[in-house]
Amino acid sequence: MQDKAQKPQRHPFLDKPNRTLIRMAVPVLFSLVAEPLTGLADTAFVARIPGSEPVAALGVGTMAFSAIFWAFTFLGIATQTEVAHSVGRGEEDRAVKVVSLASLLAGGIGLGLLAASIWFLAPIASVFGAEGLVNDYACQYMFYRLLGAPAVLVTLACFGGLRGAQDMRTPLYVAVGINVVNVVLDWLLIFGHGSFPAMGVAGAAIASTVSQWIGAFWCLIAVYRTLGLTWRMRGAGLARLMRVGGDLFLRTGAVLVFLVLCTRVANLFGADQGAAFQAIRQFFLFSALFLDAFAITGQSLVGYFLGAGDRDKAREVARLVCWWSFGTGVALCLAMLLGTDLVAWLLVPPAAYAVFGPGWVVVSLSQPIGSLSFATDGIHWGTGDFAYLRNSMLVASAVGGVCVLAVEMVRPQHVLVYIWLASALWTFIRAGFGLARIWPGVGAAPLKG
Repeated sequence: MQDKAQKPQRHPFLDKPNRTLIRMAVPVLFSLVAEPLTGLADTAFVARIPGSEPVAALGVGTMAFSAIFWAFTFLGIATQTEVAHSVGRGEEDRAVKVVSLASLLAGGIGLGLLAASIWFLAPIASVFGAEGLVNDYACQYMFYRLLGAPAVLVTLACFGGLRGAQDMRTPLYVAVGINVVNVVLDWLLIFGHGSFPAMGVAGAAIASTVSQWIGAFWCLIAVYRTLGLTWRMRGAGLARLMRVGGDLFLRTGAVLVFLVLCTRVANLFGADQGAAFQAIRQFFLFSALFLDAFAITGQSLVGYFLGAGDRDKAREVARLVCWWSFGTGVALCLAMLLGTDLVAWLLVPPAAYAVFGPGWVVVSLSQPIGSLSFATDGIHWGTGDFAYLRNSMLVASAVGGVCVLAVEMVRPQHVLVYIWLASALWTFIRAGFGLARIWPGVGAAPLKG
């Protein structure tokens, strides 16, 4: 197919760097926020079904589904970096090949996941603690969600291609559209209206799957119009995509092990600590969306300018991304401290108030420095420095994990404070490695001046 991308004569960042960065980051932020809103909508509808089993099953199904697909985030991250480099170099033909290969690979992996996982749904649900009726409902949910596995991964790859081509708005439109369709179908399928039967938890899964397939086709059309699509993919760099996939798989595995370890230790100390930890973790993950918006934008801009051979401008992008992320981290810190009572009232059972407050303060105060870990992740994604990110995450997770295990052994009075101090150390180590790779540029740093 004919190439669709046109190299811009002059990137707007050259004239208005701060305005360009914010203009690109805002759509990314809202597209990221749209994703957890899907889960909130599903939960809100399913919570109206009598009994606690449907909501518990939904939680198990979504956790299992997320854990499986987190391993394949490289389809979006690597595609975004490679497309940005290609567009920056003026190699539109290679950009088309990269996004085409990534989309085809995503569809194949999705089909493979469906074929490999569909026979083991009950054991998978059991790993997450689902038994009896909860296990049955969770299996229904995962079965129908797996039918959308190829669509989820194709959308992920297409988002990477579009953002690599500096198009941040189309992923936002697709994310919002998916959510709208999902909410309408939730209403129709969970409770049944008109000719649609009431399907309960299975209806929530079908709603998500149908909306994801609509989003995948929408994305493919958008990619075709923005970049192009082709069956001639020789030279797209399959070996590099798979190598990046291996690095990110190990990195993601380290993240999951550390987060699961923190959750496990918190729950070992009782229901109050577990409930307070869950409330803090949910807000911690939500705040990460604000910081990821700068990271993803920085990835595209750094990749573009490195592809264009302008390392000085890529370093300027890195500087601005770090400053904007740090400022956002300070704002989040202040907002979290001021909103302590409100968050406790909304998310924490009264019995867990006493253990919630001290841990919440630790997480709040860690936001400014922790924000730099997200910023530098995006910068190094843009440079393609995936092996360095893998190694720094393995070190941070090993150190943080040892600290969390020490909390379990020592059993201090304010256990959540120490768990979140270990988490703060985890993010600080990542930020330190990330900053040192840029300034002064340790090792074979791609942005070294």
